[in-house]
Amino acid sequence: MFSAILSNRYALRVSKVLKKYAAFIGPGLVVSVSYMDPGNYLTSVSSGALYQYKLCFLIFMSNIFAVILQSLCVKLGTITGLDLAEMCRLHLPYQLNLTLYACAELAIIATDLAEVVGTAIALEILFGIPLAYGVLITILDVLIILFAYHKDGSLKQTKVFEFLVSILVFCTCICFVLELFKCDFPPGSFLAIIEGFLPINKEIFKELNALFLSCGIVGSTVMPHSLFLGSALVQPRLKDYDVKIGNIQEPVEDEATEEEVDQDNNLTATLHKFQSISDGSNLRTKYRPSYQAIKYCLNYSYIELILSLFIVAVFVNSAILIVAGSTLFGKPDAEEADLLSIYEMLSYYISPAAGLVFALSMLFSGQSAGIVCTMAGQIISEGFINWTIKPWIRRIVTRTLAIIPVLIVIMVLGREGVSKIMNSSQVVLSFILPIVSAPLIWFTSRKEYMTVYDTTTNTNEESSLLLHSELSEDGTQEVRVRKFTFENGVFLRNASIATWLLITFLNFYLIYAFANGADI
Repeated sequence: MFSAILSNRYALRVSKVLKKYAAFIGPGLVVSVSYMDPGNYLTSVSSGALYQYKLCFLIFMSNIFAVILQSLCVKLGTITGLDLAEMCRLHLPYQLNLTLYACAELAIIATDLAEVVGTAIALEILFGIPLAYGVLITILDVLIILFAYHKDGSLKQTKVFEFLVSILVFCTCICFVLELFKCDFPPGSFLAIIEGFLPINKEIFKELNALFLSCGIVGSTVMPHSLFLGSALVQPRLKDYDVKIGNIQEPVEDEATEEEVDQDNNLTATLHKFQSISDGSNLRTKYRPSYQAIKYCLNYSYIELILSLFIVAVFVNSAILIVAGSTLFGKPDAEEADLLSIYEMLSYYISPAAGLVFALSMLFSGQSAGIVCTMAGQIISEGFINWTIKPWIRRIVTRTLAIIPVLIVIMVLGREGVSKIMNSSQVVLSFILPIVSAPLIWFTSRKEYMTVYDTTTNTNEESSLLLHSELSEDGTQEVRVRKFTFENGVFLRNASIATWLLITFLNFYLIYAFANGADI
C-alpha cells in the first residue's frame, strides 16, 4: 500500500516535470538548425568518404563545444533580458560595437550563402529549376519570417515560428533515417561506428588531410549567428511567466529617479528601475526578467538546449558521415565531391531513391537554416544598431546581399564556382567566430552583468540592500532587495575559455590549409 502511494507520487512528479519541459521545447530545436545546415554536408561527406567512421567522435566533440557556448547564450539572455547584440551595444565602446556589428552582418551573409546554394541545388535536382532561378526563389523564405516571427512578440507568436522550423527539422531527420535504412552496411559496421565515436583512433595525428578535415568539422559546425540567436530565443518564456505572476509593469521613464516612482506602483516596478538606473541607453526600459522567472526557466532552458543539440544536431551530422562512410568510402572522386556530385554518387551506389531523399534533406535543412539565419539577422541589426527603417526592409536587404554574390558566381563560373563560394564562406566564418564569441564569454564571466535583484519585505538579512521606504498603515515599511549573481563558475569559465582557444586554433588552421591549396 505504502509503495503504491510512493509510486503514484513519483509518477505524478515525473509527469509534472515532463509537462513543464514540453512547454520549453522549441528554442533548442531552432538553434540546432544552425549546426546542421548544407554547409556541413561537404565536410562530413569528405570525412566519411576518406576515413569511413573514424572521425565520428569529432562531431560529438564539436557538439560539446556548441553546448558550452550556447549554454552561455541561454544564461546571458535569461539573466540580463538582453541578447548578445544588445549587450554589446549597451556595454561596449561605440567603435568596438560597430566593428562587431560589421563582423556579425558579414557572418550572416556568409552563412546565408551555404543555405542559398544548398536550397538552389535541391530545387534543381527535385524540380529541374536552373540554379540561378533557384537562388532567386530562396528569397521567399523571408516572407515566412515577416509573418511568423516577431523579435519582441508574444509567446504564442514565438511558438508558431518554432513549430514551423521544428517541422522542417523533423523532415530533415526523417530523410536521414530513410537514408540510413537504404545503406548496405557490411558485417561489423555497427561496432566500427561505435568505435568511431570514441577518441581512440590516431588517424588525425598521422595524416595532414585528416587533421584538415577535423578542423573543417569543428569550424563549420559552430556558427557565429547561433550565438545571437540562442541569447534571444529564451526571453519570451521568461516574459510570459512574469505576466502570469503579475510582475510585468509599465516601463519607467529614462529621466525618472527612484524618489519619483509612484507609491502605488508594485514592488516589481520599483525593482525594475533599481536594476536599470545605470544603463545609460534606451535599452534600460526593456523588460528584465524577475528572479522568480529566472528560477522557473533557467534550468529547463539548459536541458531543452542540450537535449536538442545532442539528439538532433549530432544525429543529422553523424548520419551524413555514416552514410558517406558506408557508401562512398574508397570510391573514386568522393574526396572532391560537391553537393550535386554527392547526390549523383548516392543515386549510383545506393539507388535513385537515396539520391532523391538526400536532395529532400538538403531542401528541408537549407530552408530551415535560411529562415533561422534571416531571423538571426534581424536580432543582430536591431541589437547592435537602433535602426529606424522597417524590419521587413532590413531582412530583404540582408537576404539580397547573400544572393547577389551567388548569382554572379553562377553566371561567371557555373557549377564549379558554387563549390568555391561555399568553401570561401566557411573561411569567412572561421575568421568571425572567435571575434563574436569573445564578448559572450566576457559578459557571462563578469559579476556586474550577471547580477539579479529580488525584492523582499521586512527582511534584515545582511545580504539585502535597502531600496526605499514606503508608508503603510502600520507605519514605515522598508523594502529591500536581495542580490543574486550568476557569473560563470571556475569550471564553466575555464571550459569556455579553453573552447574559445581551441576553436580559434582550429579555425585559423583551416584558413591556413585553404591558403595552401587544401580543398574539401
